[in-house]
Amino acid sequence: MRSSEADILFVPGADALDDGHWLARWESRLATGRFAVHPHHCVDLAALSKNLQEAAANATRPVVLIGHSFGALGIAHAAAALPAGLVRGAFLVSPPSSRAVGVHAGVDPAFAPPPSTPLPFPSLLIASRDDPHATYEEMETMALDWGAQVIDAGAAGHIDARSGHGPWPEGLMRFAAFLARL
Repeated sequence: MRSSEADILFVPGADALDDGHWLARWESRLATGRFAVHPHHCVDLAALSKNLQEAAANATRPVVLIGHSFGALGIAHAAAALPAGLVRGAFLVSPPSSRAVGVHAGVDPAFAPPPSTPLPFPSLLIASRDDPHATYEEMETMALDWGAQVIDAGAAGHIDARSGHGPWPEGLMRFAAFLARL
């Protein structure tokens, strides 16, 4: 699959997105991409799930999801409620652990624990070795539970603008390879 053949839905994390964040940059670069969830809804699991379901239901092409941080975790929580067969895959980056849910002020405690059931679509989870919001082992466990392939990003922090991942070309190449397999 190519990006022009899909509706790409972006689900950001709890931190405010600026123009330097790779997720915002990708949304502006990928012609069929749009934010499925407004950033201020990302800390409320029910609102995130509702917005994601509506965005997927309104899609005119197969859906591919891209989530960062709490957005990735929200996709996993909402997966079973998404329209069956419409979502072709999910690209999940740096989902936080249950421990991180309790530390972030204003984040809905319903995000914890992460779901432990397989996602109903192919998924790829990008995990950092030194993410402050989850250990690599915690992200490996999430990937195993979700049936996702895990990619070791090395020591990459939270894979956001603060960790030096503005445009994140390596991630875009990994996403293109993931799309090609769908």
